[in-house]
Amino acid sequence: MCDENTIRRRFELLAPSLDERTRRLTAAAEAQVLGFGGIAIVARATGISRETIRRGIEELKAPAGSHPGGIRRPGGGRKKTVDVDPTLKEDLEKLISPTERGDPESPLRWTSKSVRHLAAELKRMGHQTSHRMVAEFLHTLGYSLQANRKTLEGASHPDRDAQFEHISRQAQEHFATADPVISVDTKKKELVGEFKNGGREWHPKGMPEQVKVHDFVEPELGRAIPYGVYDLATNSGWVSVGVDHDTSTFAVEAVRRWWKSMGKERYPNAERLFITADGGGSNGSRLRLWKVELQKLADELRIPISVSHFPPGTSKWNKIEHRLFSFISQNWRGKPLISHEVIVNLIAATTTTTGLKVRAELDTGTYPTGRKVSAREAAEVNLRRDSFHGEWNYTILPRTQCQNVVVIS
Repeated sequence: MCDENTIRRRFELLAPSLDERTRRLTAAAEAQVLGFGGIAIVARATGISRETIRRGIEELKAPAGSHPGGIRRPGGGRKKTVDVDPTLKEDLEKLISPTERGDPESPLRWTSKSVRHLAAELKRMGHQTSHRMVAEFLHTLGYSLQANRKTLEGASHPDRDAQFEHISRQAQEHFATADPVISVDTKKKELVGEFKNGGREWHPKGMPEQVKVHDFVEPELGRAIPYGVYDLATNSGWVSVGVDHDTSTFAVEAVRRWWKSMGKERYPNAERLFITADGGGSNGSRLRLWKVELQKLADELRIPISVSHFPPGTSKWNKIEHRLFSFISQNWRGKPLISHEVIVNLIAATTTTTGLKVRAELDTGTYPTGRKVSAREAAEVNLRRDSFHGEWNYTILPRTQCQNVVVIS
């Protein structure tokens, strides 16, 4: 009688070279050689089911050419878990969503939760899965493991999530009444001239575009300061490309230009405007000049302007970062920004498959730094602070609506 250990050892040696069908046929051949009781012996030695070995014997006995030659019969094999468990994908994405992160300049999405923890959570929800299956599924969804990268600006504020929820509610209220909701920010300042720009562009082999070795500001060209306005409802953007300084006056002028060029036409019946902005920079929550300039704009438009700032350390959550600026960076990757005209044209040519449309304009105005806001100017701002974090959330009313005026501190 053939030793089961011999059969087992032979199969272990052959296994790396066998596919599903050849494993089945090899086991069947061993059983055929052994004769009576061979199926049971081979099943114990190889771990292959008796039914599979019997099917292999039938294939061996079949006339030559009668078997199609596939690894398994059409429709055979275990169905994919996602096919028999249609809610698995949705539940996995819900688990990932609260901790979803990523540099908005990158198209990759990734998660910090381990696949073992995710698999355990899914099992508790009633799904049949494993950490290996979760890892494969995450790859198909566009996630990948990535190392830490410095993108945070500070410690997390205890009311961070509550502020996010407040901003979301405010935006939904404005959407419901067809009033504009915009996200604003200054994109990274860019050197103008024949300087290296990150990324790669198609060129004839061995003929890359030549740029300067050192990145020193050219006085006659200076830097470009792109200040953007992103309209959340229409998936459209406006970018003012400044040549002087990134001040609050420059920032509000960009919003004014957006309104005159795009906003007024799209929102002819607007009764209010909602702005989401970072807590720092030229549109910082503590800047008196930002509020003074917004007051001038509210007076011009004759509508209230509400502002909500993102809490400290969360500037990357601002919609404009990953819905406008990231695509601008992708569009001009590998292209030297040799002039302000080139920058404006590259920004305006930015599009996405979701229908993003962008307009850009050069702002040659001067915006000197060091502008001091007097106590009287501050007192004249018709400012109404929200009950929840009034330093982050406030509304500036046109001065024809003289109510709830407070002095900016």
